[in-house]
Amino acid sequence: QVQVVESGGGLVQTGGSLRLSCTVSGVTFDDYAMDWFRQAPGKGREKVACISRSGASTFYARSVEGRFTISRDNAKNTMYLQINSLKPEDTAMYYCAADRQTYCSDSPPYWGQGTQVTVSS
Repeated sequence: QVQVVESGGGLVQTGGSLRLSCTVSGVTFDDYAMDWFRQAPGKGREKVACISRSGASTFYARSVEGRFTISRDNAKNTMYLQINSLKPEDTAMYYCAADRQTYCSDSPPYWGQGTQVTVSS
């Protein structure tokens, strides 16, 4: 069974940094493109970043480009999201997702439970 688990969220002041982690088990991790999504209260789901199976290709939403960095360590079955220069509008539940078929999909088949990021003014 595919298991996806996020960690690293927390309460941070504006301008601070966090590193989110996502560990995947039950599959060959190298076969899966990976994605980060977020959902803020009262808003829809937003695709934040994507990374291809090898890490050669990445995508960032315009709202986070220049501040967020997605990476992966296939030897550890783990994907990361380094978040710098946090803004209050970054406050959201952040979700990790995996997709064997499609890079940067809008609807990956496998999701984690989410980790909360809260940014104070």
